[in-house]
Amino acid sequence: MVMDNASVRSFLQVLPPVEFACVYGSSLHPSNRDKTTMTDYIIGVADPKQWHSENLKLNKHHYASWMVHLGGERLITGVADKIGMGVHFNPFVCWNGKLFKYGVVRMHDLLQDVHYWEKFYLCGRLQKPVHVVVDNLDVNSTNSVNLRAAVSAALLLLPSEFTEADLYAKVCSLSSTGDVRMLFAEDKNKVKKIVSGQFDLFHSMYKPFLEEYEAKKLLRLSSTANNQIHISQDFDLSVDSSLVSALPPSIRNQIRMKGVKEKLWETGRAINDTQSSLREEAANSLQRILRRRVMVSSARQAVSGLLAVGAINASRYLTKKVSKAWKSWR
Repeated sequence: MVMDNASVRSFLQVLPPVEFACVYGSSLHPSNRDKTTMTDYIIGVADPKQWHSENLKLNKHHYASWMVHLGGERLITGVADKIGMGVHFNPFVCWNGKLFKYGVVRMHDLLQDVHYWEKFYLCGRLQKPVHVVVDNLDVNSTNSVNLRAAVSAALLLLPSEFTEADLYAKVCSLSSTGDVRMLFAEDKNKVKKIVSGQFDLFHSMYKPFLEEYEAKKLLRLSSTANNQIHISQDFDLSVDSSLVSALPPSIRNQIRMKGVKEKLWETGRAINDTQSSLREEAANSLQRILRRRVMVSSARQAVSGLLAVGAINASRYLTKKVSKAWKSWR
């Protein structure tokens, strides 16, 4: 995504120094010309409490007044860590005639989620296109582990043949299935709109992993008439094992495949029905694990977010979300 780097960096200049910052969301949509759209940032810092302390001196008006008066940086980080998923969001920040929202997270927590999917919150955001503005710790390179795991998870959940767009939609759905906001406050066509609006960005993100997996014979790629990639894969034991092994340890260890594997070793041969059941078992386990994690993280973050933004901004934010969701269902 080609964005005006000076423009997205300029807002960061009013904040204390950060170690990582990226822009995400609808502002990356190439055809988005809505000037009322908030520009969304994820900001990584070494010590959130210290950072918020400095930011309160510079931008106290960014925060809900009750948090400022009742506890300041201690309350802000306490709500984020103990109720939410370690991220404090300041939405509806007006600067230079534009609206911004920024979420502040501890760098250690961000990197842990990228590597291990324990919370499956920020890693899901980084599986979609983002525009990295500041990256002092080379998170962009580290995120390759997250992207490879996302491709592997999507392949386990997809049929034997599908399109490139299907793959990206499945990647998006990893972090939206189970999200409590999807019940009432999100556009039901959100995934489809993200993929269609940012298809070229997804392609540039995931093309290296598709080529890597093709070279490893985990899938086959062919071109379609509209220059998209058609993908096919075998439901083979070795393929399934390779895909599962690319998932984070916390996910991999919960996928119950041991019984089927032992049966295959005993017989010394792979039976087609057994291969299919192995893929189905792995896919069902993966879906349950991710749905549970997303449900917990989205619920906790929703409560934390409503507390953090205050009553007025919470009503404003929910009204905007519900209105968008309602329009999508009509």
